[in-house]
Amino acid sequence: MHTIGIRWSSLIAGLICLAVGIVWALQGAGLIAGSFMSRQLLWTGIGSVVALAGLVLSYRGLSRRPNRA
Repeated sequence: MHTIGIRWSSLIAGLICLAVGIVWALQGAGLIAGSFMSRQLLWTGIGSVVALAGLVLSYRGLSRRPNRA
């Protein structure tokens, strides 16, 4: 039987990066106002990269661990 081993540290770090990256990207795009990052395309790019890294970390956190003998 295969079970999914959760790596909590990767999952939590990934979800935090994903949330922060989405907020930064939305601020950079001007969809969230009220910050020095608003309407700055640099922050759209930075936020996108951080969100992508968060997805990768989250995926690694949820992926199966190799079986140890």
